[in-house]
Amino acid sequence: MAVAAPADASARHLAGRLGVVSDRVRRAVARRRLGDPDPDDRFRGLYVSDAQVDHLLGGGHGPLLPPGADPAEAARLAAVEAEADAAEAAGEEIRLRALARAFDLAPLDVELLLVALAPDLDPRFERLYGYLHDDVSRRRAGVGLALELSGVGEGSGVGRARLGPLAPLVAGGLLAVDDVDRPFLTRALRVPDRVAAHLLGDTTPDPIVEALAVVPVEHDAAGTDALVGGLRAGARLAYVRERIGTAAVTVAARALGRVGPPPVVVDLARLGPGDDHREAAAAAIREARLRGTGLVAGPLEVAAERGPAAVRSWAEAACPVVLHGSRGWDPAWSRSVPFLLDADLPTADERRAVWLASLDGSAAPDVGAAVAALPFRLAPEAVARAAEAGRLAAAAAARPLTVADVAAGARAQNAAGLERLARRLEPRVAWGDLVLPAGIVRQLRELTGRARHRDRVLDEWGMARTSLKGRGVTALFAGDSGTGKTMSAEVISGALGLDLYVIDLSTIVDKYIGETEKNLDRVFTEADRVNGVLLFDEADAVFGKRSEVKDARDRYANVEVAYLLQRMEQFDGVAILTTNLRANVDEAFLRRLDAIVDFPLPEVDDRRRLWQRNLGAEVPKADDIDLDFLAHRFTLSGGNIRNVAVGAAFLAADAGRPLGMEDLVRETAREYRKLGRLCVEAEFGPWFAIVNG
Repeated sequence: MAVAAPADASARHLAGRLGVVSDRVRRAVARRRLGDPDPDDRFRGLYVSDAQVDHLLGGGHGPLLPPGADPAEAARLAAVEAEADAAEAAGEEIRLRALARAFDLAPLDVELLLVALAPDLDPRFERLYGYLHDDVSRRRAGVGLALELSGVGEGSGVGRARLGPLAPLVAGGLLAVDDVDRPFLTRALRVPDRVAAHLLGDTTPDPIVEALAVVPVEHDAAGTDALVGGLRAGARLAYVRERIGTAAVTVAARALGRVGPPPVVVDLARLGPGDDHREAAAAAIREARLRGTGLVAGPLEVAAERGPAAVRSWAEAACPVVLHGSRGWDPAWSRSVPFLLDADLPTADERRAVWLASLDGSAAPDVGAAVAALPFRLAPEAVARAAEAGRLAAAAAARPLTVADVAAGARAQNAAGLERLARRLEPRVAWGDLVLPAGIVRQLRELTGRARHRDRVLDEWGMARTSLKGRGVTALFAGDSGTGKTMSAEVISGALGLDLYVIDLSTIVDKYIGETEKNLDRVFTEADRVNGVLLFDEADAVFGKRSEVKDARDRYANVEVAYLLQRMEQFDGVAILTTNLRANVDEAFLRRLDAIVDFPLPEVDDRRRLWQRNLGAEVPKADDIDLDFLAHRFTLSGGNIRNVAVGAAFLAADAGRPLGMEDLVRETAREYRKLGRLCVEAEFGPWFAIVNG
């Protein structure tokens, strides 16, 4: 059976080795015919006749060889290998040989692989194998046939061991032994399509790997040199512990790239709940070994949720592997001892360099500088995605890239897990919308500056060394309902370019013991993965005072508060607590807060500004509206004033006329009754008759 000789040296070598397999098939056919006790059996070759076999073997290429040694086979094999030697000496890659070295294959392993591979490269082998099996439906080589064609015989224990589950061929994913319910010798051997494609020079990765693949950012992040040192010292397994905003993927990929070819990088977060980690790990590890490189995989906690076995499928790889995740390393995850590294938070200069490299001149210099100063804690890969999202938004609007575009792209990188536990608000108000005393506004701006510059103060100025407290910024906003606490939180998050996540207490508080703590842990865990501001509205419901223990319920309530104290200390984000009753918040929380802001009821001048702001320019207004009267007579909070203005607007719209003073007075009286306050003539003055009417 003639095999065409390709021009590529690696392909010629593969074709030459398949030619040797073809000769062995020819001799196996001869043995079948000579050893057949009934060569005239009319059912022999029912679907594959002898004439067809002779044609497939190339009948014009000489007679079939009898059993025994073939003197020409050794010469042909030697010629094929000599040509490969010369090609490698000239600097060419021989893929079959490179694969054998990468997977530690013995010569017999290569023979078995070629026998199993033949039907995938030349369809004539399908029918020939069916003939040799005396079963036309078995078109792949069985174990017995593969051992025969490899020259070791079906009874060879050594040969059978090379096809065991721990043997290099099977463990490395180069060969699959199918039909496990059949006797061992009749089980079919199959070469995965990715392996066959690789031997033919196709570099397209396995679809499983392609779905998980990540392109790391080219950036020498802090910690790269340390990891390179560990790999060069002989570490085959490394674990980089990361925090949000650290460049664990970049560090791992850069380090492996400095000691070898660029690694295979996969994102385990893309695996679905029903996906098999062992299958994904096997495909990724095989891809890395085919390329002669290492593997980067994480976040590892995704695998850890499936149990230690899922982690071991990644950690105990037969290639250099660097894993990353937010958890501490568990020795049960691997029999190998890993090289451990804590990823450092990037400095302000490093963040600026990553942002500017990702923007790549697509933004004006002042925009680039402003973007680099944004307080987002993003890994370099997320920075690149944020910059691309910003560019797309600007291009869709046919305008230059702005800071707002990039900030929106950065917010889009937030994980969606927190949205199942909280309500996300995109800030729509700014400092100019706040109507508060100057001292309160100053406190809010100082809190914003603390969140914006914490990396500089804690890291570059070394203030983090004097405290074990987390890097988070926490504050308590206390005051009556409607005094601007939630709006102020929205302004702060908007000033930082972050989304506001309002925690829904109904998803946290649970009547069953221990469940509230678990729910809170989920909130803080998810919050650590996003760039946002947490808002615990009506926080005294969760952060309430501990009490004297009189029964089991008191004890568990105190345990809940104690857990919150510890978890708040570890939180690295920005959290704001609001309460109408500051006295109800446990004093231990107050000590741990970075700021406490008391929101008073607005004074006369502030109330007038609130009335004016809520009765916007778009609202048609009658000439009788007296803002001074409203501001002086009615002691209301900003939220109450907003309610009155909206209700009065509906009254005017329903009556088909501009909004007038009568509408505002009627709604004010209604708001008073909601608050449980009396409507007295001393406050309503000349409009009191309308209230009574």
